[in-house]
Amino acid sequence: MSRVCAVVGVGPGIGLAVARRFAREGFGIGLLSRDLESAAGYAAAIDAAGGKAVAVAADAADPRALRSALDHLAATLGHPSVLIYNVSSSHPGPPSAVDPTDLEADFRASVTGALIAVQHVLPAMRAAKSGTVLLTGGGLALSPSPGAASLSVGKAGLRSLALSFAAELEPVGIHVATVTVAGFVQPGTRFDPDLIAEAYWRLHAQKAGSWEREVVFR
Repeated sequence: MSRVCAVVGVGPGIGLAVARRFAREGFGIGLLSRDLESAAGYAAAIDAAGGKAVAVAADAADPRALRSALDHLAATLGHPSVLIYNVSSSHPGPPSAVDPTDLEADFRASVTGALIAVQHVLPAMRAAKSGTVLLTGGGLALSPSPGAASLSVGKAGLRSLALSFAAELEPVGIHVATVTVAGFVQPGTRFDPDLIAEAYWRLHAQKAGSWEREVVFR
């Protein structure tokens, strides 16, 4: 299977740090973002550092666009052997005031998009009997905030999905895990994106039989 890492939802924090970490290990990098201009800039920086990266526009909340972007990536670099899902969407407010339409939109981006992305790369991973899927979670999955009800629901749903996928797919050689970040990502802190990216690489590098399903940054 191709040594390709697809990062869905790349941004200047965790997404870019993870992309750079896998690029240093020789992976081709696919960067998927709604903001193609920014993603192209990240790809150019990875190329300049000696890696190989491709930027693709995709809204993770749009199933057709997400599948099309993943198909483009597979045709350009090869089928991903590593999928990183790093998407989050939020409308602030307590559960008594959150608009149901907003909650549904956030859930589509945070959870449904993850489901679609994982399902889309699974056939190639199943055929290879190997693969890694890592989902970026949040501390609100463990301790919901009344002021961020929509995001809390999304992160809880994503964590449940990750652990369910892990239990299903471990027997066929596919490692699924979630990195739960219970704090604000900021360089120079214990939530430094480069430190977090190292956890993604460590999860990927784990041998079968010692796979972790979750790493929590507190």
